[in-house]
Amino acid sequence: MAVLFIAKLSLFLAAIGDKCTVPKAKSFFFIPTWWEYITGGERDAFNQCIPHVTFPDGAWAIGLAVLDILLRLAGFIAVVMIIVAGVEYITSIGNPEKITSARKRIQNSLIGLAAALVATAFVSFIGRQIG
Repeated sequence: MAVLFIAKLSLFLAAIGDKCTVPKAKSFFFIPTWWEYITGGERDAFNQCIPHVTFPDGAWAIGLAVLDILLRLAGFIAVVMIIVAGVEYITSIGNPEKITSARKRIQNSLIGLAAALVATAFVSFIGRQIG
């Protein structure tokens, strides 16, 4: 019995530190994980593949992933602002100041959304090239 336990324990401990490929996690709503652009990993004590970060390549990959998360959040906020401005435009009921304000907010939100989409595409491209 003790020999079997020692054999299982040695196999368990031998798996720690083995190289593996980090699986792509499902994103929450549309936001990627912080290890999105890290491909290399190692096995932990539970035999699961965890990201292995090396400096400086891993730091760049993490930084790009965090920037990608923030840009996607900015795009989501721009979409929410377009909806809010659209409701303001509909409920302005002939008040020219509110109509002008709502149109200006919609235009600015569309510009922000376009900038966020282009920047997200650029950061994703760079991140995939690094990873």
